[in-house]
Amino acid sequence: MSGIAPSSRPTMADVGRSAGVSATTVSLILNGRDAKISAATRKRVLAAIDELEYRPNRAAQGLRLGKSSTIGFLTDEIAIQPFSGPMIAGIHDLIWEQRSLLLMVNTTRNQSRLKAAVEDLLDRQVDALIFAAMGTRQVEFPPVPAHVPALLVNAFTADNTIRSILPDELAGGRAAIEHVLSLGHRRITFIAGREGAWATRARVKGYLEGLESAGLDPAKNPIYFGNYRIDSGYELTLRAMQGRHRPTALLLGNDQMAAGAYLALARMGLRIPDDVSVVGYDDEPLAADLAPALTTVRIPFYEMGRMAAQHTLDRTIEELPPRSYESCTIVHRSSTNPPPGE
Repeated sequence: MSGIAPSSRPTMADVGRSAGVSATTVSLILNGRDAKISAATRKRVLAAIDELEYRPNRAAQGLRLGKSSTIGFLTDEIAIQPFSGPMIAGIHDLIWEQRSLLLMVNTTRNQSRLKAAVEDLLDRQVDALIFAAMGTRQVEFPPVPAHVPALLVNAFTADNTIRSILPDELAGGRAAIEHVLSLGHRRITFIAGREGAWATRARVKGYLEGLESAGLDPAKNPIYFGNYRIDSGYELTLRAMQGRHRPTALLLGNDQMAAGAYLALARMGLRIPDDVSVVGYDDEPLAADLAPALTTVRIPFYEMGRMAAQHTLDRTIEELPPRSYESCTIVHRSSTNPPPGE
C-alpha cells in the first residue's frame, strides 16, 4: 500500500501496482473478462483488492458504460403494506445479486406525483423503471423514452403498451374451489371482495368455472360482494349462514375478510373446520396466526418481483407477452376439513 495517502480512495491503478499488473488487467478481472489471464495473476489481483479495500467507482463506470446500474422502482402503496413486502424483496434480492441498486419512490396513487417521480428518476439516469401497484388495477403510466425499459407489476395499461406481470387470479379462484370440492363440499359460498375490482372478477370467474366443472348449480352456491375488510367478512358470513342453503364451506375474498368470518362463526357457535371450512386469499401474515391457521390462496408477490427484476436486468422485457401471469396456489393449513357427516 506504499504511495497511497491514508485518506485517499484506492484506484484501479493502485491495485495494479500492488499486484504487479496493469490497470487494464485489473479492469478485465473485475468485469469478468479474464479468460486469458492466469489463475496466479487473478489471485494476486483479488488479494490486492482485498488488501487495499478497493471499491469500483460506480459513477465513473456509469459514464464509461452508459449505464448507472440503478433501477427506478415506483409503487403506489406497496411500500407501506406488510403482506406485499415480498414483492420488494423479490426485486431487491435479484438486483442486489447483480450488484445493482434499487431507487424506490412511493407515489401514493397520486398521478401528478407519479409523473414527477418518473421524470426525476429519468434525470438520475436509471437504467430501467419498474412500477408496482398494491391492488391489481389499470394505470396510466407517464411517457418513457424508448431507450429506457419499463415494466409493470400487478398493474396494466388499457392498451398493453407497457409489459405487465400479473397474478393469475383466475387460477387462484379455481384453486380455492377445487380444494373444497376435493374434500367433498357441495354447498359452497364465495364471499368475494369489491365487485368491480379486476382481481375479484378474475377470482369469481375461476369460482364459477370450478362450479361448472363439478356440475353444481350457482344458484345454490351464491356469491356475495364485500369490501376486502374484516367488517364485510363478518356481516356477509352471518347473512350467508342464515340462508336457505347453508354452506359447509366459505371462500373469502381475502384473509382480512376471512378473519371477519371467523368472528361471525364463533358468534354463531360454529367451529372451524368441524362445522364449516374456511378458505382465505392473499396469504398475508395474519393467515398463519389465526386459530385454526387459515388455508388460503397465495399471491406470488416474491416471484413476480424477482421475475420483473430478471427481465429488467437482462433487458428482455420486449420478449415478454403483453401480460405475463404467475400462478396463485393454495396453501394448506387447518381451516378446512371434509363436510360434517363425511
